[in-house]
Amino acid sequence: MRCWRRTRSADRAKYDLKYYVARGRELKAAGAHILGLKDMAGLLKPAAAKQLIKALKQEVGLPIHFHTHDTSGAAAATIMAASDAGVDAVDAAMDAFSGGTSQPCLGSIVEALRHTDRDTGLDMAAIRSISNYWEAVRGQYAAFESGIPAPASEVYLHEMPGGQFTNLKAQARSLGLEERWHEVAQAYADANQMFGDIVKVTPSSKVVGDMALMMVAQGLSRKQVEDPNIDVAFPDSVVDMLKGNLGQPHGGWPEGISKKVLKGEPASTARPGAGMAPVDLEAVRAKLSAELDGFRIDDEDLNGYLMYPKVFLDYMGRHKAYGPVRSLPTRTFFYGMAPGEEITAEIDAGKQLEIRLQAVGETTDDGEVKVFFELNGQPRVIRVPNRAIKAKTAAKPKAVEGNPGHIGAPMPGSIASVAVVAGQKVKAGDLLLTIEAMKMETGIHADRAAVVKALHVHPGSQIDAKDLLVELE
Repeated sequence: MRCWRRTRSADRAKYDLKYYVARGRELKAAGAHILGLKDMAGLLKPAAAKQLIKALKQEVGLPIHFHTHDTSGAAAATIMAASDAGVDAVDAAMDAFSGGTSQPCLGSIVEALRHTDRDTGLDMAAIRSISNYWEAVRGQYAAFESGIPAPASEVYLHEMPGGQFTNLKAQARSLGLEERWHEVAQAYADANQMFGDIVKVTPSSKVVGDMALMMVAQGLSRKQVEDPNIDVAFPDSVVDMLKGNLGQPHGGWPEGISKKVLKGEPASTARPGAGMAPVDLEAVRAKLSAELDGFRIDDEDLNGYLMYPKVFLDYMGRHKAYGPVRSLPTRTFFYGMAPGEEITAEIDAGKQLEIRLQAVGETTDDGEVKVFFELNGQPRVIRVPNRAIKAKTAAKPKAVEGNPGHIGAPMPGSIASVAVVAGQKVKAGDLLLTIEAMKMETGIHADRAAVVKALHVHPGSQIDAKDLLVELE
């Protein structure tokens, strides 16, 4: 099955019916048996759904599988219109997990189609029974809800895919931008247009989100970002995308923003990955196992490392420090234990731990706290960081606005890497360091030739916006 996407409104000529019919014909000629109509943000409206599906049925003739999200609250209406137009399959979510940035409600769609010529034949009693189970499960993940208390027509402005919305909100929260969410939404729309109105689905949607957060954090408008006379430190994901490493969008990249982001570097128009060297999987497995002190690397671990090496190594670092915490009950893993509570954790086949939390002591000035508990009936006391209380630390120096020798942090985060040392000569455009914030990396480059006078951070340093990072002579 090949998949193509309908995410644009009918008045944007770049993505008209001719475009979609042409894509459908190409996929059919390539051997596709089904067209997957993937509406990641839930932008397809009922009238447009009828028009699009009828055109595809007439001009392409393949069965159509429709997928949408319910961020706007109108997805069920779109599915009903798609049903009238002859769609062959649709996606819906179990009642307890439906609505918001998820898919529309399965039970409601089944009931709406009952006693029609498109009756699904699904058993409503079974649907409700299954939904009751998932309703209890969902309660354990309350902290990760999208935060949408009601349908949001704002999705037609920002066009965020349902799967990205929650992640971007969490990123905004970590950067101190949660109260400016509507600015982030507008910046997301601006960034999308700046990149030429692209199809936004993982990973391109993340790139647009990275750019939007950077614009709001640094107080930059679209006009300022596109101005060739204003220097901007673009997120690494933006640079990577415009280099062609995610492929080429319909119509190509806008020349102005591409030239500014790449700073003269050539962009690839070949298939992403075509020039990658072959990987010896067993050699990588052996090397990774040795790096992790003999840890057995199964195929799932190996695939995770090959796709996301830094994320996987971070995960393994936490596993080494804290053990198999995934064995903890879900509620304990996310929210911790209350004094007097007892849990059972199976850390290996037939190996169980009975853990009872007795008490939690006072937090010290360095941010640590004593925890008293029993492990299989034996008393234990450990000291752990209390993340709810900030340890007393010296305030970091701030970059002085207008001082050309000061390079400040454009956003909160942590220092992922430092590429220079004090006393080193740098040229305009040289990489000084990289900042990571919620999986968004941004390279900080020298804006002129100079000598590095002092470094105020090191890899792993936690920073706030405007903290002084580097001083130049």
